[in-house]
Amino acid sequence: MGAVAMDSDWLVFDPHPSKPTFVLPPGSVDAHCHVFGPGDQFPYAPERKYTPCDAGKDQLFALRDHLNFENNVIVQATCHGSNNGAMLDAVASAKGRARGVATIRPDTSAAELDEMHEIGVRAVRFNYVRRLVDPEPDEYYYRIVEKIAPLGWHVVVYFEAADLAERWGFFTSLNTVVVVDHMGRPDVSRAVDGPEFSLFLRLLREHENFWSKVTCPERISISGPPDFRDVVPFARRVIGDFPDRVLWGTDWPHPNLKGFMPDDGLLVDFIPQIATTEEQQRKLLVDNPKRLYWKDA
Repeated sequence: MGAVAMDSDWLVFDPHPSKPTFVLPPGSVDAHCHVFGPGDQFPYAPERKYTPCDAGKDQLFALRDHLNFENNVIVQATCHGSNNGAMLDAVASAKGRARGVATIRPDTSAAELDEMHEIGVRAVRFNYVRRLVDPEPDEYYYRIVEKIAPLGWHVVVYFEAADLAERWGFFTSLNTVVVVDHMGRPDVSRAVDGPEFSLFLRLLREHENFWSKVTCPERISISGPPDFRDVVPFARRVIGDFPDRVLWGTDWPHPNLKGFMPDDGLLVDFIPQIATTEEQQRKLLVDNPKRLYWKDA
């Protein structure tokens, strides 16, 4: 099988990120990243809504070491659909230094799930962003939650701020840990104390099984790099109010970005702008992800 041509407007990750000046605490985890292909080895899904550049495990692990992370949590990319081969191969190759978040279907067998667990998968992801996937009815996801319950896995959800009210009943009915990607994609042109972000904070406050990734300022910001100043108050609020239920990750290789591609070293340097104390940084980067993904290590 030959190489797969990426979309003509696809932005390729920065191959030479800067070395961060922020010194990560020992044991830090990049808790949200992906692998794409390589497409000739791990084909992209026919139903995909984008075709990315190849960004395989060797490049991810090189970035891990360059940024001084100890571990990765590798999230199944939507371009691979429910074929988790590339993610599983990366997790297996990491020799205990990675965990995985899978995309599965209700008909995935218990034997397949057991095999994924043995490799290092600890969660499934439900994606509600319509430009990336076509969401399924709630019953579809309930069946998956029943499947993963015996393994103690949790659920990762990806949605945009305007979708939260509609999905509130389903989300709050889940009895697993639920990790929300990217703070629920807030509209940072609105007030931190406004009704939209207040609803997200209420979700975390009233439901202690909910966690949040304070990730992707490059996706959320309107003011833009390098300081992403409009994202800072949102992330500080989540970290300050819920320090034991937050995670951080690079989102490498930054799928579907338009306009610019971030420098991963500068993204690491952004961390002390939102986690302003050593205790917050340790919880965000070490204690919380290790408790969630390596509790059985």
